[in-house]
Amino acid sequence: MTGGDVALIVALLLLLLDLAIRIGSIIVIPRNRRPSTAIAWLMAIFLIPYVGFLLFLLIGSYKLPKSRRDKQHAINEFIVETTEGIERVSENTPWPPWFKNVVELNRTLGAMPLVGGNNATLVGDYDESIRQMTADIDKAGRYVHAEFYILSYDQTTKPFFEALEAAVKRGVTVRVLLDHIASVRAPGHKKTVKMLDRIGVTWHFMLPVQPLKGRWQRPDLRNHRKILVVDGDVAYMGSQNVVDRSYNKKGNLRRGLMWQDLMTRLEGPIVAGINAIFITDWYSESNELLLRETRAITDEIIDDEPDALDMQVVPSGPGFDGENNLRLFLALLYNAQERIVITSPYFVPDDAMLYAITTATQRGVTVDLFVSEIGDQALVYHAQRSYYEVLLRAGVRIYMYQSPYILHAKHFTIDDEVAVIGSSNMDMRSFSLNMEVSLMVRGRDFVTAMRGVEDGYRKVSRELTLDEWHKQPLRSTVLDNLARLTSGLQ
Repeated sequence: MTGGDVALIVALLLLLLDLAIRIGSIIVIPRNRRPSTAIAWLMAIFLIPYVGFLLFLLIGSYKLPKSRRDKQHAINEFIVETTEGIERVSENTPWPPWFKNVVELNRTLGAMPLVGGNNATLVGDYDESIRQMTADIDKAGRYVHAEFYILSYDQTTKPFFEALEAAVKRGVTVRVLLDHIASVRAPGHKKTVKMLDRIGVTWHFMLPVQPLKGRWQRPDLRNHRKILVVDGDVAYMGSQNVVDRSYNKKGNLRRGLMWQDLMTRLEGPIVAGINAIFITDWYSESNELLLRETRAITDEIIDDEPDALDMQVVPSGPGFDGENNLRLFLALLYNAQERIVITSPYFVPDDAMLYAITTATQRGVTVDLFVSEIGDQALVYHAQRSYYEVLLRAGVRIYMYQSPYILHAKHFTIDDEVAVIGSSNMDMRSFSLNMEVSLMVRGRDFVTAMRGVEDGYRKVSRELTLDEWHKQPLRSTVLDNLARLTSGLQ
């Protein structure tokens, strides 16, 4: 056999492999995927077959391993069984006529009930949030549960870690969860791990990507939740990580970037619901089901004060069968009657959300959107910008939070009735790939407080107009549209 014959055989084999990849992709990829996502993957594979195929093998599955999904289902069943019939809520003010169906939707998707008798305080000052969490850890008598996408030891967070250490010395059980990939990428990661080991907390990485240890899932499926629970009495949740507001990255420090977040401090029966999220994630990472240190929502004392709040925890992510957060957001957007105010640092909506928002304006609902004037992630920043024209044309008012701040808060309000706050962005990553937690709150006092936060954003933002948008250079339009194409690769 000559060298030419070998080359011909190799060429034929490569051609057959290429054909097999293309045909197999057409059969496999569209199954149970959005058409836009399937088309994006097919384009990648048809244009760059081998590279696209390898990428699909690496990050093509948007579900967690079956063992983890089974754990999630088991926890959900436990929550439903132990909270059956306990939707105890305030009757001081009537519900909006559509609210009951949204509550039922959330219960079906995420298993958590709506419970009344809660109190909440918004904390919008970045350093003050860390101070308040630290102060509550200092009061802990039984346990501390801390779960953060990024948990980093630095000068800003040093008091937080010192409080954890002091709690351990008092005999308090301290458990910590931190996302593996996000934390490893954070500056000072090794110092953080050493500190956790030194102070004696029990800790685990969330969603570890450690193939040599038999731990593997799609590497960009991340746990994006931010939760702190102290003794089952107090909980915090929202958008803020435990790290300096510059994230200690050289590029951020050079640009002077600072993150602006919003957390909420919670008391009442809802704390048990927040703790249930931690318990689920702890079980997934450690195989340890924490039953002794949980307090059933049925054991909680309901606060019957007129200003007590009704709340419902909504977990979401690739451990669930549906996109829980997206379904909640859509239900609220379509039921809004007067006003919608959205705050999201990464706003890359799918078609369903884009239609819900633009339909709202066409129904006469006022819609405001708060985003950052600048971006910390170029691809997402440009993908987000690609939606501005259609939103402006539909009548959405876009407010750009001025640099050098990154508006990282994630929340929205519906009329004067309902608010949602949590870890979830309004982008396809948060809808499909990240484990998130949202909190739906019914109560005029809370919505009024949220409106105050929004008014504060408005004072330091500038409104983007359609005339200004039309003056952007062609290169920006090209970059925006190219970035938008990549957003479908899920």
